[in-house]
Amino acid sequence: MEKNEKKEEELKYFVRVNNVDLDGTKAVQIALTRIDGIGRRTARVITTCAKVNPRAQMGRLSEEEVDRIRKVVGSYTNIAPAWMMNRPADVYTGESKHLFGTDVVTAREDDVNRMRKIRCYRGIRHELGQKVRGQRTRSTGRTGATVGVIRKKE
Repeated sequence: MEKNEKKEEELKYFVRVNNVDLDGTKAVQIALTRIDGIGRRTARVITTCAKVNPRAQMGRLSEEEVDRIRKVVGSYTNIAPAWMMNRPADVYTGESKHLFGTDVVTAREDDVNRMRKIRCYRGIRHELGQKVRGQRTRSTGRTGATVGVIRKKE
């Protein structure tokens, strides 16, 4: 009975990594995907480099293991190859880098604003709120009030 109570005390329900509270009840690999810029594959690489079991519960990790994860997330750009980066050739610097958290959102907004400013096709489509990637717009993607078919009264 005492061992079971001790295990429950060890579980941290929130683990802070890269300014994001991660769910301590989930597996490390799944919990890391809560951070913007980290998907399943990136999370797997991070756990492998940090030498942490990807299926272990996040809240049961020791502080040393969590620190290793933080260190790997901080230096992910140096560890991973260029094809695994979410920004393989940055527009302004030309170097490969991987963005996390609010940097992803900021970079996306900057990219859209740059496209609007240079008046490229994609920028114009963003401005108009239309589909950007060549999808059809005749029957799908409609917003606003729905217009139905009106029947004749007999």
